[in-house]
Amino acid sequence: MLSVFDQPDVIIHSQRLLRSFEHWTGQSLLDGPVLNHDPRDQAEALFKAPFAVVSHGTQADPVFNYGNQMALDLWEFDWETFTQLPSRRSAEAVAQAERDRLLAEARQKGYIRNYQGVRISRTGQRFWIEQVILWEILDEGGQYRGQAATFKTWRPVSPSSL
Repeated sequence: MLSVFDQPDVIIHSQRLLRSFEHWTGQSLLDGPVLNHDPRDQAEALFKAPFAVVSHGTQADPVFNYGNQMALDLWEFDWETFTQLPSRRSAEAVAQAERDRLLAEARQKGYIRNYQGVRISRTGQRFWIEQVILWEILDEGGQYRGQAATFKTWRPVSPSSL
Protein backbone atom coordinates (compact mmCIF):
# COMPACT_ATOMS: atom_id res chain seq x y z
CA MET A 1 0.00 0.00 0.00
CA LEU A 2 1.29 3.44 -0.94
CA SER A 3 1.95 6.08 1.68
CA VAL A 4 -0.49 8.96 1.49
CA PHE A 5 2.16 11.23 -0.02
CA ASP A 6 3.03 8.62 -2.70
CA GLN A 7 -0.49 8.59 -4.15
CA PRO A 8 -0.56 10.35 -7.56
CA ASP A 9 -3.66 12.42 -6.68
CA VAL A 10 -2.04 13.58 -3.44
CA ILE A 11 1.15 14.55 -5.26
CA ILE A 12 -0.88 16.64 -7.74
CA HIS A 13 -2.95 18.21 -4.95
CA SER A 14 0.19 18.99 -2.94
CA GLN A 15 1.58 20.86 -5.93
CA ARG A 16 -1.65 22.85 -6.16
CA LEU A 17 -1.49 23.69 -2.45
CA LEU A 18 2.12 24.84 -2.71
CA ARG A 19 1.66 26.84 -5.92
CA SER A 20 -1.58 28.45 -4.77
CA PHE A 21 -0.13 29.45 -1.41
CA GLU A 22 2.80 31.15 -3.12
CA HIS A 23 0.51 32.73 -5.73
CA TRP A 24 -1.67 34.42 -3.10
CA THR A 25 0.83 35.18 -0.33
CA GLY A 26 4.10 35.62 -2.22
CA GLN A 27 5.69 33.20 0.24
CA SER A 28 6.67 29.55 0.13
CA LEU A 29 4.75 27.13 2.33
CA LEU A 30 7.83 24.89 2.59
CA ASP A 31 11.26 26.11 3.57
CA GLY A 32 14.67 24.98 2.49
CA PRO A 33 16.08 22.74 -0.20
CA VAL A 34 12.93 20.64 -0.62
CA LEU A 35 11.75 23.27 -3.09
CA ASN A 36 14.41 22.06 -5.52
CA HIS A 37 13.19 18.46 -5.36
CA ASP A 38 10.60 16.64 -7.37
CA PRO A 39 6.85 16.80 -6.71
CA ARG A 40 6.84 13.50 -4.80
CA ASP A 41 9.50 14.82 -2.40
CA GLN A 42 7.51 18.01 -1.95
CA ALA A 43 4.35 15.98 -1.24
CA GLU A 44 6.24 14.03 1.43
CA ALA A 45 7.68 17.21 2.97
CA LEU A 46 4.23 18.82 3.10
CA PHE A 47 2.66 15.71 4.61
CA LYS A 48 5.37 15.49 7.28
CA ALA A 49 5.62 19.25 7.93
CA PRO A 50 5.76 20.49 11.55
CA PHE A 51 2.62 22.58 11.00
CA ALA A 52 -0.96 21.70 10.08
CA VAL A 53 -2.27 21.90 6.51
CA VAL A 54 -5.85 21.02 5.56
CA SER A 55 -7.99 21.60 2.50
CA HIS A 56 -11.50 21.02 1.29
CA GLY A 57 -13.08 20.77 -2.15
CA THR A 58 -15.73 22.71 -4.00
CA GLN A 59 -18.84 20.78 -2.96
CA ALA A 60 -21.89 22.69 -1.68
CA ASP A 61 -21.00 21.21 1.73
CA PRO A 62 -17.21 21.00 1.28
CA VAL A 63 -15.45 17.80 2.31
CA PHE A 64 -11.84 17.67 3.46
CA ASN A 65 -9.62 16.37 0.66
CA TYR A 66 -6.27 16.80 2.41
CA GLY A 67 -4.84 16.80 5.89
CA ASN A 68 -1.15 16.39 6.58
CA GLN A 69 0.05 14.18 9.43
CA MET A 70 0.11 17.06 11.92
CA ALA A 71 -3.53 17.86 11.11
CA LEU A 72 -4.58 14.21 11.20
CA ASP A 73 -2.99 13.85 14.63
CA LEU A 74 -4.58 17.05 15.91
CA TRP A 75 -8.07 16.11 14.69
CA GLU A 76 -7.51 12.47 15.72
CA PHE A 77 -8.43 10.95 12.35
CA ASP A 78 -6.81 8.64 9.84
CA TRP A 79 -6.52 9.77 6.21
CA GLU A 80 -9.46 7.73 4.90
CA THR A 81 -11.90 9.01 7.52
CA PHE A 82 -10.70 12.63 7.49
CA THR A 83 -11.04 12.89 3.71
CA GLN A 84 -14.73 11.94 3.99
CA LEU A 85 -15.52 14.53 6.66
CA PRO A 86 -17.45 17.71 5.78
CA SER A 87 -15.10 20.49 6.84
CA ARG A 88 -17.89 22.32 8.70
CA ARG A 89 -17.83 19.47 11.23
CA SER A 90 -14.37 20.55 12.35
CA ALA A 91 -15.83 23.69 13.95
CA GLU A 92 -18.36 24.16 16.72
CA ALA A 93 -21.93 24.78 15.63
CA VAL A 94 -21.93 28.19 17.33
CA ALA A 95 -18.89 29.21 15.26
CA GLN A 96 -20.36 28.28 11.86
CA ALA A 97 -21.51 31.78 10.90
CA GLU A 98 -18.06 33.26 11.57
CA ARG A 99 -16.38 30.36 9.75
CA ASP A 100 -18.67 30.86 6.74
CA ARG A 101 -17.94 34.60 6.71
CA LEU A 102 -14.18 33.99 6.72
CA LEU A 103 -14.40 31.38 3.97
CA ALA A 104 -16.35 33.89 1.86
CA GLU A 105 -13.78 36.62 2.59
CA ALA A 106 -10.95 34.34 1.49
CA ARG A 107 -12.94 33.42 -1.62
CA GLN A 108 -13.24 37.13 -2.46
CA LYS A 109 -9.66 38.18 -1.63
CA GLY A 110 -7.73 35.00 -2.46
CA TYR A 111 -6.45 34.58 1.07
CA ILE A 112 -6.71 35.89 4.60
CA ARG A 113 -4.24 35.90 7.49
CA ASN A 114 -4.46 35.74 11.25
CA TYR A 115 -7.71 33.84 11.58
CA GLN A 116 -8.26 32.15 14.92
CA GLY A 117 -10.97 29.91 16.26
CA VAL A 118 -11.92 26.77 18.13
CA ARG A 119 -11.93 23.41 16.38
CA ILE A 120 -13.10 19.98 17.53
CA SER A 121 -11.31 16.66 17.20
CA ARG A 122 -12.94 13.31 16.44
CA THR A 123 -13.12 12.53 20.16
CA GLY A 124 -14.63 15.92 21.07
CA GLN A 125 -11.42 17.56 22.25
CA ARG A 126 -11.54 21.30 21.59
CA PHE A 127 -8.46 23.21 20.53
CA TRP A 128 -7.78 26.83 19.70
CA ILE A 129 -6.03 27.48 16.37
CA GLU A 130 -4.18 30.76 15.88
CA GLN A 131 -2.43 32.70 13.13
CA VAL A 132 -4.25 30.70 10.48
CA ILE A 133 -3.68 31.49 6.82
CA LEU A 134 -6.63 30.51 4.63
CA TRP A 135 -6.23 30.54 0.84
CA GLU A 136 -7.90 29.60 -2.41
CA ILE A 137 -6.61 26.54 -4.26
CA LEU A 138 -6.12 26.99 -7.99
CA ASP A 139 -5.33 24.25 -10.47
CA GLU A 140 -2.80 24.42 -13.28
CA GLY A 141 -5.27 26.34 -15.46
CA GLY A 142 -6.13 28.85 -12.73
CA GLN A 143 -9.50 27.25 -11.95
CA TYR A 144 -10.82 27.30 -8.38
CA ARG A 145 -10.45 23.89 -6.68
CA GLY A 146 -11.28 24.63 -3.05
CA GLN A 147 -9.72 26.24 -0.01
CA ALA A 148 -6.83 25.37 2.27
CA ALA A 149 -5.59 26.47 5.66
CA THR A 150 -2.34 26.23 7.55
CA PHE A 151 -1.34 27.04 11.09
CA LYS A 152 1.58 26.40 13.41
CA THR A 153 -0.03 27.45 16.67
CA TRP A 154 -2.74 25.65 18.60
CA ARG A 155 -3.56 24.89 22.20
CA PRO A 156 -6.13 22.82 24.09
CA VAL A 157 -9.28 24.58 25.24
CA SER A 158 -10.31 23.86 28.79
CA PRO A 159 -14.06 23.53 29.44
CA SER A 160 -13.92 26.50 31.81
CA SER A 161 -12.61 28.82 29.08
CA LEU A 162 -15.52 28.24 26.69
